[in-house]
Amino acid sequence: MSFLALLVSTDSEAAAALAPVLSSFGVGLRSCNYAEAVREVTGQKFDAVIVDFEDPQQAAAVLQHSYLASPRNNAVTVALLRDQTKVRSAFGAGAHFVLYKPISREQAQASLRAATILIKRERRRSARIPVQVPVQVQVTGLELEGILLDLSEEGMELLASQPLCPSAHLSLRCTVPEMATPLHVQGEVAWASPNGQTGVRFVNLSDLLRRTLSSWIAANAGKAPPEEPDPVTACKLTDLSEGGCYVESESPFPEHTIVLVHLSAAGLEAPVQGMVRVMHPGFGMGIEFVSQTISQRERLHLFIRQLLDNSGLQPHALVTPRGLAIGADLQSDECLLESELQDDLLTLLRGHEPLSQSDFLQQLHQQRRSTEVPAH
Repeated sequence: MSFLALLVSTDSEAAAALAPVLSSFGVGLRSCNYAEAVREVTGQKFDAVIVDFEDPQQAAAVLQHSYLASPRNNAVTVALLRDQTKVRSAFGAGAHFVLYKPISREQAQASLRAATILIKRERRRSARIPVQVPVQVQVTGLELEGILLDLSEEGMELLASQPLCPSAHLSLRCTVPEMATPLHVQGEVAWASPNGQTGVRFVNLSDLLRRTLSSWIAANAGKAPPEEPDPVTACKLTDLSEGGCYVESESPFPEHTIVLVHLSAAGLEAPVQGMVRVMHPGFGMGIEFVSQTISQRERLHLFIRQLLDNSGLQPHALVTPRGLAIGADLQSDECLLESELQDDLLTLLRGHEPLSQSDFLQQLHQQRRSTEVPAH
């Protein structure tokens, strides 16, 4: 098996339902009870942690220990719930996905397919490739020399000629073996040691540079990551504004997943980066559009205008995950559209916390009836 999941439950029926589905996705399963769970998650790296919420307090503690064991590369987490009204509590405790008991094979396949896509994506983007080459660092007007130590899709580790300050913004340039062009990126200091050893998180990567890094990582890894499943194709675009969208899908991604939404209709295309704001298990997800360039915003505006002008058009959406947002990703994305866009859908997406799924969908339906943007 390429991946390993931990099931924390004493429910033999749940284990019997999950094991064959996980196996079909290339994920092995180990089971334990609550008493053994903390030792397991702190002693070994699991790609997924599945916790039964029959005891909510102990379940929440397991998820917390799982996160603390590896906050930058935390496992994809799944809550097993018998009471569907407790879904917001499970998300608040740190669950990314929810499966309702008793677990059907169809439900498990839908949710665990999306979970497996994220597991593979997280594994790939966290792969760090050792490489030692000189790197030029520019920070607050200073030019520093350094040595690149390793490189991943999300950042790099380097040894700078002098200590750097946490959260400092950097410009970095280096020539990486087997990379066609010099690497020139913007970054932020994630951690720093007094000896100059520094962890840098990339910011504002272009799509081209992100693809270049991804290809280089795959080519230089000792063993290429397993091929990712196809993106979610069974999704239906129901609501759209310049601030976000809602799509129905039996395999929605969890809240705070960074995604690429590819909108299309009658030959017109509008790729937009977004972040999942609300996820309704087995039903759909609401996505806020973030990190848009001027060109992307213009294309999205044109796309919406074309839908308004042609009520018979059938818009489509393809949603592909890029990974779970954490820390600074959440903070920076939160501010991007605050002063630029004012629309009811975006307001609903950002204010979904106190709403049950039925209340959210009711408000969404009311908005849909009062807007001119077609929903298909």
